[in-house]
Order: sequence, then C-alpha cells, then structure tokens
Amino acid sequence: MARKKAALDFERSLAELQQLVERLESGELSLEDSLNCFEQGIRLTRDCQTALTQAEQKVQILLERDGSVREAPFETDTQQ
Repeated sequence: MARKKAALDFERSLAELQQLVERLESGELSLEDSLNCFEQGIRLTRDCQTALTQAEQKVQILLERDGSVREAPFETDTQQ
C-alpha cells in the first residue's frame, strides 16, 4: 500500500508541476502570483526528485548481487 501511495504522490506532484508550468508560461499571472507558483514549483520539484532518488536506491538494492552492484541496461518498450 505504501508503494502505491508513493507512486500516486509522485504522479500527483508531477501533474501539479506541469499545471504550474503551463500557468507560468501563459504570461497571464501577476508578478506575485508568478512568484507563488514558482515557489510551489520548487517544492514540487524537490518532492519529485526525492521520490526519484528513493526509487533509484531501491533499484540498486534489487540489482545488488553478492555484495556488488551488477549494472544492467534499462530497456523500454520504445527501444528498437
């Protein structure tokens, strides 16, 4: 359950960050609103970075074999 919650929090934070970027790029916000959005964006970015760092650490732990890390290429469905 905690993993799903963390994934949902990451996805929600990322979606909020994308909305903030769109609002900032629109150019229709006042300076004060722009600064507030920017500040909120920085917080969301840090939250997302923390989540990604934790995920990377979990992947390294899972790849660890016999006390050493075994690197493996990351393949996606889009690679040909």
